[in-house]
Amino acid sequence: MVEEPTSRATAAYRTLAPGVLGYLRAQRAPEPEDVLGEVFLQVARDIHRFRGDDGDLRRWVFSIAHNRVVDAQRRRGRGRSTPHPAPGEAEDARLPVAAAPADPIDPALVEALARLTDDQREILVLRFVADLPIEAVAKVTGRKPGAVKALQHRALDNLRKAISPGA
Repeated sequence: MVEEPTSRATAAYRTLAPGVLGYLRAQRAPEPEDVLGEVFLQVARDIHRFRGDDGDLRRWVFSIAHNRVVDAQRRRGRGRSTPHPAPGEAEDARLPVAAAPADPIDPALVEALARLTDDQREILVLRFVADLPIEAVAKVTGRKPGAVKALQHRALDNLRKAISPGA
């Protein structure tokens, strides 16, 4: 039996939206809930063309999210975006509970992640929040698997130091 595109997009949202939102917040995407909506609008629009298993779907959705973050960073670099609060600031308190899926990232971890470089943070979030394997992270970010492994190693070391400074 072939799954309907609408039901597949809905299932993808239910399964992946919390991780995508965590990724967007950790990457400091402006208005992460809005970007989440844009990501899943594209998923709903294009899912009829998607071919692959659940792992491929996860990588595809996070690739879309990655591209949205890159686009937002470029716009911000050109001075076109408005300032936005950091993760966990009052902006999030204004959202109704049902507006977005639960954020899987603990605020203390977000603070520790903020101390990492953008590249290190992205690798860790894709690996451990998005639950993508090294090869998928490499494809999403346009890096070689060895570079992803090296970034992950440095990021985990820096994260450990940020969480427990005496270590």
